[in-house]
Amino acid sequence: MDEGLIAAVRRFNRTVTQRVGALDDEYMNRGRPLAQSRLLWEIGPDGAEVAALRTRLGLDSGYLSRLLRTLEGDGLVSVGPAVGDGRVRVAALTDAGRAEWVELDERSDEFARSLLEPLTERRRERLVAAMAEVERLLVASMVVIEPCPPGDPRARACVRAYAREVAGRFDDGFDPALSRPVRDEELVPPAGVFLLATLNGEPVGCGAVKLHRDAPAEIKRVWVSDAVRGLGLGRRMLDELERHAAERGWTAVRLDTNRHLIEAIALYRSAGYREVEAFNDEPYAHHWFCKPVAP
Repeated sequence: MDEGLIAAVRRFNRTVTQRVGALDDEYMNRGRPLAQSRLLWEIGPDGAEVAALRTRLGLDSGYLSRLLRTLEGDGLVSVGPAVGDGRVRVAALTDAGRAEWVELDERSDEFARSLLEPLTERRRERLVAAMAEVERLLVASMVVIEPCPPGDPRARACVRAYAREVAGRFDDGFDPALSRPVRDEELVPPAGVFLLATLNGEPVGCGAVKLHRDAPAEIKRVWVSDAVRGLGLGRRMLDELERHAAERGWTAVRLDTNRHLIEAIALYRSAGYREVEAFNDEPYAHHWFCKPVAP
């Protein structure tokens, strides 16, 4: 990777941490560091499950426990079992914690104003637009794609979401029973793989590839959640599926798609797929594509 890019990222990180006060022991003059204040904010007036906080903030369970104990010691948070399920731990704000949450909310608004006030109106708009772009790209970098058993509940949820979406776009809906089967045993090594994309532990996309003997690999069930559309995740998923096939010796991948999936067709063409004659009898397909890959 270009060393200049790495240096630029490091400069940006130093500037941001200094400007937002991430290094201060008393964030926003509230007597506690940023980590504790952020956790207090995430718990919020409605409370939150401890496991969800850990996933949402990407914190080690031990570190999260220490933060919660500190906030409990300050009388701002209480941690206990969830109503109806003692196995689930829930963090909730006390009366003092809710008052502190309101104060943090107000001070956060004041801090945002302090960032914008020194700038002209045009520069304010530029800064906010740049922040939105940085946020979008950072979220994209936080998405993790990795192999997942097709029977995993998260994988099942993605496939159901895929089926619901295409059912709403195809002329006559979509019935998985009428489509060419994609069996679980075809999506586990060495027969194939199912890839799951997650953001903060939540499933946001999927894709699969079947490694046929004496035939090109076949890509199936590429789906991306609306929550992360426009972040390049579809192309990244496609690249990962192609790489999986190429690393196992396949020299070509192919796929079929419906004419109403216009965005998918544009993605495939921009990724180097060329349209070919039908290679299967998929009843929902109108286009068939193939692409060579380097083993």
